[in-house]
Amino acid sequence: MTSSAPAATPPSRLALYLQLIRWDRPAGWLLLLWPTLAALWIAADGFPGWHLLAVFTLGTILMRSAGCCINDVADRDFDRHVKRTAARPVTTGAVSVKEALVLGAALALVSFGLVLTTNPPAILLSFAALAVAIAYPFAKRVLAMPQAVLGVAFSFGIPMAFAAALGGAEWHLRSVPLSAWALLVANLFWVLAYDTEYAMVDRDDDLKIGVRSSAIALGRWDVAGIMAFYAAYLAMWTGLGLRLGLGRWFLAGMAVAAAQALWHWTLIRRRSRAECFTAFRANHWLGLAVFAGTAADLALR
Repeated sequence: MTSSAPAATPPSRLALYLQLIRWDRPAGWLLLLWPTLAALWIAADGFPGWHLLAVFTLGTILMRSAGCCINDVADRDFDRHVKRTAARPVTTGAVSVKEALVLGAALALVSFGLVLTTNPPAILLSFAALAVAIAYPFAKRVLAMPQAVLGVAFSFGIPMAFAAALGGAEWHLRSVPLSAWALLVANLFWVLAYDTEYAMVDRDDDLKIGVRSSAIALGRWDVAGIMAFYAAYLAMWTGLGLRLGLGRWFLAGMAVAAAQALWHWTLIRRRSRAECFTAFRANHWLGLAVFAGTAADLALR
C-alpha cells in the first residue's frame, strides 16, 4: 500500500496580503524612502525630529504597499502573461479584487492619518501624491514612457517633506521652495533609470501583450538611455545640493552613488533578465549613499 504525500497547506489570508504588498521585497519602499529622507534632512537643516522621521518612514511603507494593491488590480489581466508576475495573488485569484482594493484603501487611510499630524501644506500635497499614484498603472496603456509618471509618484515625498518641515498653519504651498520641486525633477531621472532596468526584465512579455514601457520606447538605446538618466540625476542632485549649502561629505556620498551607477552599467549592458533585475534591486543602495552623504554633511558642519 503506497502513501501519498500530504497536500500542501494553502497560505493564510495574512500571508497572501503580505505577498500582495511585497512585504518580502523592501527594496521597493526603500527606493521611495531615501530621497524623501534626504529632502527632509535638507529642509530641516539636519535631524528633523522623531515625529517627522516616523511619519515619513511609516507613510512611505504604507503608501508603497497601497500602491502595490492598486497596481495589481489594474494589471491583473496583463500580469498573467508575464513570467515574473503570473503568480501574484490578485492575478491567480487567491486574493479578490475587492479584498485588494479594501486593503489598499485601508493602508492609504492610515497613511493619511499620519499626514494629518503634520500641517496644512503637507496635507494638500498628499492629495496630489495619491492622485499620481492611482494614475500610474493606467499610464502604461497610453504613454510611451509611463515611468515618467512613476517618477513623479515616487518623488512626491520630496516636496511633502519640505512642506512638513517648513510649512505653517496656512492652507497654501508658498512654504515649499522651488528647490524642493527641482529636487523632485532631479529624482525623477533616477526613477527613470532604475525602472527602465526593471522594464528590461519584462520587455519580451510586454511586447507580446501590448504594454508600453521606457525599455520598449528606447529600443536599442536602452542602456545608453539608462546611463543618461543616471548622469542627469547625479548632476542635477549634486548641483542642487551644493547650491543649498551642502559640502564635502555630501559630495562623497554622491561619488559613491556615481560608482554604483557605473557598476549597474556592467550589469545591464548584456541585457540579461537576471542581471537587469539585480541592477534594479540594488538601486536602494545608491539612494542610501545619497542620503548618508547628506545627513553626514549636515551633522558634521
